[in-house]
Amino acid sequence: MSIKVQEFHKDYERWAWQINNNISYAEDIKMFKLDAKNTSYIFGATDDGYLIHGYFGKKIEDGDLTYLLRLEENPWTLKTNARDKGTFMDAHAFEYPCHGTGDYREPCLIVMDDDGMTTTDLRYVSHKVYGGKPKLEGMPATFAAENKAETLEITCVDKHTGLEAVLVYTAFNDLDVITRSVRLKNNGKAPLNVKRVLSACVDFDNDNYDFITLNGSWARERVMERCRLHHGKQSIDSVKGESSHQNNPFMALVSHNADEDSGEAYGFNFVYSGNFFAQAEVTQHKYTRAVMGINHFDFNWLLEPGEEFVAPEVVMVYSSEGIGAMSRTFHDLYREHLIRGEYKDKRRPILINNWEATYFNFDTDKLIGIAKEASKLGIEMLVMDDGWFGHRDSDNSSLGDWFVYEKKIKGGLKYLVDEVNKLGMKFGIWFEPEMISPDSELYKAHPDWAIQVKGREMTMSREQYVLDYSNKEVRDYVYGMMRNILDSANIEYIKWDMNRQLTEVGSTSLPKNRQRELWHRYVLGVYDLMNRLTTDYPHILLENCSGGGARFDPGMLYYSPQIWCSDDTDAIERLKIQHGTSICYPVSAMGAHVSDCPNHTVGRTTPFSTRGNVAMVGTFGYELDVTRIPQEDRDAIPGQIAEFNKYNPIIRTGDQYRIGNVFEDNMWDAWIFVAKDKSEAVFTFVQVLGRPNYRNRRIKLKGLDPNAVYKNSETGECHSGSALMNAGIFVSTHGDFSSKVIHFIKMS
Repeated sequence: MSIKVQEFHKDYERWAWQINNNISYAEDIKMFKLDAKNTSYIFGATDDGYLIHGYFGKKIEDGDLTYLLRLEENPWTLKTNARDKGTFMDAHAFEYPCHGTGDYREPCLIVMDDDGMTTTDLRYVSHKVYGGKPKLEGMPATFAAENKAETLEITCVDKHTGLEAVLVYTAFNDLDVITRSVRLKNNGKAPLNVKRVLSACVDFDNDNYDFITLNGSWARERVMERCRLHHGKQSIDSVKGESSHQNNPFMALVSHNADEDSGEAYGFNFVYSGNFFAQAEVTQHKYTRAVMGINHFDFNWLLEPGEEFVAPEVVMVYSSEGIGAMSRTFHDLYREHLIRGEYKDKRRPILINNWEATYFNFDTDKLIGIAKEASKLGIEMLVMDDGWFGHRDSDNSSLGDWFVYEKKIKGGLKYLVDEVNKLGMKFGIWFEPEMISPDSELYKAHPDWAIQVKGREMTMSREQYVLDYSNKEVRDYVYGMMRNILDSANIEYIKWDMNRQLTEVGSTSLPKNRQRELWHRYVLGVYDLMNRLTTDYPHILLENCSGGGARFDPGMLYYSPQIWCSDDTDAIERLKIQHGTSICYPVSAMGAHVSDCPNHTVGRTTPFSTRGNVAMVGTFGYELDVTRIPQEDRDAIPGQIAEFNKYNPIIRTGDQYRIGNVFEDNMWDAWIFVAKDKSEAVFTFVQVLGRPNYRNRRIKLKGLDPNAVYKNSETGECHSGSALMNAGIFVSTHGDFSSKVIHFIKMS
């Protein structure tokens, strides 16, 4: 640790900043400064121990930063002016606001003590700084080596109850990322009930922002919505037991003039897969408070003396160069510091899934027939979807009975897998491990293992219930059945599905005073099972799915490098779905397939080439019966696969620049992926609807080296990067839903 001395003020009073790699601390003025790549985050402690937020934005130099705390506007302390504490509490920017002492804005923490009181008063006690980033016990989180990030832990205490709160901040060296999480510990003598524990709060000193969220429904997930902040509270949340189709655990505050390439953007993403809460509140002083964390609706956590509670992580990204730069920072962070395992940096196998090809109507012979034809075309994996287990011929039975349905899988699973392997293809399989059908052997033996409220009718959805994953006995049993299947044959891919939300949220295994913990304990149970699976079978590629994209969140990405983006595989609908998803998540994580037409969800017919060009912006695969599609489409598959193999390294690892915006212009969309060293780029244009006398569009590219010359691989024409970006290129397509892909190679 080194000491840097800054001089400031006309009397040149001197303060010493203790400087580590990313985190600085000025002892005399109790100021903390976290520096990421181009970002600074600043807060300090008053003499009375309140943590006051000062700044979050473009990097600034050290010096006398106490003015950022705005204490001179209301110089209250217990020592000097106790009569005006209420004014201070409801006006200042707090790092981790609590309920009950005069701050009437949205709090992060509400804790009920043994007397039924809910006032909490956390004060700063100590801090420590260290290299790297800690794991969160039992939960997903970003990770970083000691030389890639630095972590600050602030310990605060409520003296009345003995509650300790440790605020954990990590600043990354090479990314504009700061993460936050919280640990609570009951150091008192009486139990406490945690009613609310959010993970992050940032108080901004103005209200000049737009609010961006990713919302939708089944088959139209993550629609980007943008509105101007107004007085009061604007929020999104989930109370479904998962992050949900309806709202994604992401929000951004952006300047009114922010677009893809300019303006300020603050992105917040919750590394969690259950109920969440995210809100921006414009206050009486025209300030804005942004908070994010576990949803406090129907939540309670009993914290006995000596016990701890760990809240999930919030990722905070700052960009001074628009929404696009914010997105690329999220992409880099998740590709390098969240996604793990063998497939972290690898191209995924090109698969064919039989779901839309056959639904439940398949057997061994049908699957082998599909595999034989697929293998000739260059497809690398067959995935057997729903319907292979129990006695499942429709979606009304057998969930929980994870043993082979021999009426369909004649000769057994190993025979089927071996036959597929003989064709040179890998084999994957579908599970829905969190669910149980009333018509199943498991339910007959253990009806108490389903989530339920004793004496109340249980709500079915898709004729299934949800297993109580807070119960380790349930998890152990399910995992034992899964292991029997995985050990019986050469299975190299799992699609983990979840097709309904939670209702009648009660557990037969939890005591009365812990029933409201089930929402969170359920998610911890899912994480536990996924962790076991990825630890015991590190070579299996795990893809998450929840009725499509209902659990497309960073918590899932920690366990699976890809997530099924949506059950809607229509190429034109996917433009919006994949555009919205890319606001926060990298395309390397987006499960995307070429499906048959008319599309099973919307009935639209699109060119086979466009279906391939859109699915290429993802993991890429096929969702159709390759033995029955038109010969013209079948003949196109080898070319599509060759194109995917050629461009995937750039698409999977490069920088994404969104050029079109199908949310604003439903006539066309376009994007470009640029290699990190600017040596190559892949540009895609999709014409949604054709227009008369308007066949050539001039499109300005992005992200290229302006001083280099790039060759168009299709035409051989060469142009400077500055010409391609400032003047653009003409793109000609004809017909609704037509598309074009152009590869550019840097020549000099």
